[in-house]
Amino acid sequence: MTQAFTHRPVMAAEVADLLATVAPGLFVDATLGGAGHALAVLAANAGLRLVGIDRDPDALAAAEVHLAPVADRVVALHHARFDLLPSLVTEPVSAVLLDLGVSSPQFDRPDRGFSYRAEGPLDMRMDRTQRRTAADIVNRLGEDALTRLLVTGGEGRFARRIARTLVARRPIETTSQLVDAVKDAIPAPARRSGGHPAKRVFQALRIAVNDELDVLGPTVDGAIAALAPGGRIVVLAYHSGEDRIVKDRLVRASTGGCVCPPGLPCVCGAVPLVRLLNRGARKPSPAEVAENRRAESARLRAAERLPGPEDRDDDRSERRGP
Repeated sequence: MTQAFTHRPVMAAEVADLLATVAPGLFVDATLGGAGHALAVLAANAGLRLVGIDRDPDALAAAEVHLAPVADRVVALHHARFDLLPSLVTEPVSAVLLDLGVSSPQFDRPDRGFSYRAEGPLDMRMDRTQRRTAADIVNRLGEDALTRLLVTGGEGRFARRIARTLVARRPIETTSQLVDAVKDAIPAPARRSGGHPAKRVFQALRIAVNDELDVLGPTVDGAIAALAPGGRIVVLAYHSGEDRIVKDRLVRASTGGCVCPPGLPCVCGAVPLVRLLNRGARKPSPAEVAENRRAESARLRAAERLPGPEDRDDDRSERRGP
């Protein structure tokens, strides 16, 4: 099982460095995968204890094996979607990690249906206990709905043509059938540039099958709310739609939703919840991209929870003493 779930964590050194100095307490890896990031963070910060969350039972089984050397620091592993994070922890947490990418084993196993490079069933479910597959979407949605789905997922120029072809080719049950339909829908000159012609279609379907964008914003909000003062959230996104949601939620938390004109003092009463730890998004180093091409599109954003008014009052009381 562990050999079948070997995955190289993206920007692991940067993630571990950002979480190395947070106070002792709970570290929630809400997209645990094979536990590569979790192991790096636990090695960097001896005061953290792990709560792992993943919607893929295969990933959880592999993670349990990989975490065996630090089993005494593993509080719990949950088979759940990451938006359930707030309900799975019972105390303020010191660190949260969300890695929104697909694990290499999910891409590399043809039976999971994630890859346009291998023949397999058109599945794409990260949690195979859920019912809806990519084939269900391709074979049931109308042309207009499919077009909107493809546009949202990143396929812009040829979304309508592709959607029309998919509807005409039904039933489409395998990855190769989908690839052939996409290729036939796109003009020949466009097929020869910009990478694999089916890449963005597969991405759009994966996002839709797993409700990735719908739950991401509330998940970031919930993770921020779960942090203790000084706690940190780190998010790795791989698609512009994902990164836009993460950026908007973190920026809004950093301003408290302030509506005052830029450059003027805030008079609207907004209370910032976090401070941003980076100006913009950080990218993987050229060396990492050279070793792992799947890291190329990664964008890392991070923020630190600020003390609330009640925390500042408590701090002042402690300094004054009894």
